[in-house]
Amino acid sequence: MQSLLDTYQRFRTLKTNRISALPIVILMPHSACNCRCIMCDIWKDNRNLKQLSEKDLRQLLDTFKRLGTRQVVMSGGEASLHPNFFRFCEILRGVGIRVTLLTTDLTIKKNAEQLMKWVNDLIVSIDGTGPVHDLIRNLPGAFEKIREGVQHIKHSAPGYQITARTVIHKLNYRIWPSIIECAGDMGLDQISFLPADVSSHAFNREVLWSPAKQHELLLDRDELPDLKNIIESIISRFGDEIRRGFVSESPEKLMKVHQYYAAFYGLSQFPYKKCNAPWVSTVIEADGTVRPCFFHARIGNIHDESLEDVLNGERGMQFRESLDIQTDSTCKKCVCYLNLPAGASVSSNENLNR
Repeated sequence: MQSLLDTYQRFRTLKTNRISALPIVILMPHSACNCRCIMCDIWKDNRNLKQLSEKDLRQLLDTFKRLGTRQVVMSGGEASLHPNFFRFCEILRGVGIRVTLLTTDLTIKKNAEQLMKWVNDLIVSIDGTGPVHDLIRNLPGAFEKIREGVQHIKHSAPGYQITARTVIHKLNYRIWPSIIECAGDMGLDQISFLPADVSSHAFNREVLWSPAKQHELLLDRDELPDLKNIIESIISRFGDEIRRGFVSESPEKLMKVHQYYAAFYGLSQFPYKKCNAPWVSTVIEADGTVRPCFFHARIGNIHDESLEDVLNGERGMQFRESLDIQTDSTCKKCVCYLNLPAGASVSSNENLNR
C-alpha cells in the first residue's frame, strides 16, 4: 500500500509542480575537499569551511518523512571529511533512508568498517589509470589509495556495492579503454561515464570559466574523429561488459559523449535528455543553500525556512512551472542528469545520471 501511495505522490508532483514526494536528496554536509581536481573549483574555497550540523540534519528529517525520502546521496566537497559524517549516516539509516556516498576519498581503507556499517553503497570517482588519475586530481598516490580501499572492502564483503564514475575529457579520453580495464581489475561492480561540465556555475564556480580555461578540458575540433573511433572501439571490444551492465551506458549513450563535445563546435545538437531531477530530488549544500539540482540557481536556504517551504515556496514553484528541459540553456548543456519515473524503485543507482 505504501508503494502505491509513493507512486501516486510522485505522479502528482510531476503533474502539479508541487513537491508531494521527494524520493532522493543530494546532501553536501561538508564544503571542503582533499583533492585539487582540474575540472572542479570546490577545493579553492577550502579556507572558508562550511558544514551542516546534526541539528540541521534532524530538522530535515521531518520533511524527509512527510515527502517520503528514500535515498540520501552524500556529496560535496568530500562528505566523509565531516567530523560527524558517520553519525549523520547512522541517523539517516535509523529512519530507514538509504545512504549513498559519492566520493573521491583517500581514506576508504581506513574507514572501511564504518563505511560498510553505515553506508549502503559507494560511488567512487576514477579519472584514469594511476598516473593520469593522479595528474587530474593533483594528488600523488590518489589512485593507489582508492584502489587499495576498494579492494579491501571487496575482500571483506564481496557483495558490498561499489561503482565508479569517470568524467571523460581532453586529458583522459585516449586511455578510455584502459580505464574500463582498471575498473574491472579493481573489482568494481560498475563504471559509468559522462563528459566534462565546462559551462555552468556548478562545482563552486562563482565566475564562469573563460574559453581558455574551458579548453583545458574540451577536446579540440580535430580530436573529435579520434574520440568517435575510440568509442566505436569500446563498443566492439567491451560488448559483453556493456550487455551485462558493467559499463553502465548503452552504445547509444556512450556515443553521446562525442555528440556533446561536437556540439561545442556546432557539429551537432547537445544530446537529448530525459530529466526530472527538480521534481524528484533536491540539492542541499553545506551552508544550507537549496538548489533544484547541481546546475541551477538557489531557491532558498534551510536556515531561513523548512526544506518543504523552500521547495514549495513561490521561487521553487515558479522555477518548476517555467522550466523546459529541452530549451533551457543550462539543461541543454547539462552532463549529469536524473530521470526517476513515478513507479521506479529507489533501491539502487540505476536511475541516476542517465
